[in-house]
Amino acid sequence: MNKKNKIKIVVNGKLLTVNLKFSLKNLIKKLKTPTNKVAIELNEEIVDKKKLNKIFLNENDKIEIVHFIGGG
Repeated sequence: MNKKNKIKIVVNGKLLTVNLKFSLKNLIKKLKTPTNKVAIELNEEIVDKKKLNKIFLNENDKIEIVHFIGGG
């Protein structure tokens, strides 16, 4: 793939390059993140996990993935 088919995004403060038309679900799979134990924020808005397939990433999107940790 050439550069025209790539976009740059930021995930938890780190720059990543992914394919154009890359879904949020693809990103979660690529990062091997279990969706039942995280909250996902896209450009400062919480994402409904049921819509991960339908959300496609754009150049300069900012994604924050927060893991839930038990404790007491």
